Amino acid sequence: MLFTNRTFDLFDDMFNDPFFNRAPQATASQIMRTDVQERDNGYMLDIELPGYAKEDVQAELKDGYLTITAKKSQNKEEEDKNHKYVRKERYTGSCKRSFYVGDQLQQEDIKAAFQNGILRLFVPKESQKQVEDKPKLISIE
Repeated sequence: MLFTNRTFDLFDDMFNDPFFNRAPQATASQIMRTDVQERDNGYMLDIELPGYAKEDVQAELKDGYLTITAKKSQNKEEEDKNHKYVRKERYTGSCKRSFYVGDQLQQEDIKAAFQNGILRLFVPKESQKQVEDKPKLISIE
């Protein structure tokens, strides 16, 4: 027999490849895995942001919520000597995660640093300061 069922199985095998059967996009809590450590005077948060640079990360405090946003755009282009595309890839993505930290905190109360893909935040236990309504960015060292 010249044609066998195996010829059509080739297409089944191709579409059963993990590339075509990937899970849905990961959620922010899966990407931004966070360790929270309680201390006497506050909480230490270590948030994993692999592949992100300090410039890609923003921390904001508004209405008692600390929101971490990470955005990234990447563009790779390669051409052969005849200017035909060999590879051209683009990636744009973002993730965001919020934590309720209390109404009495201001952005200057929260200390932040970014090193080796880890955003480390120190959030003091609530203080009795007057709250401002507009959001303020927290500087990341």
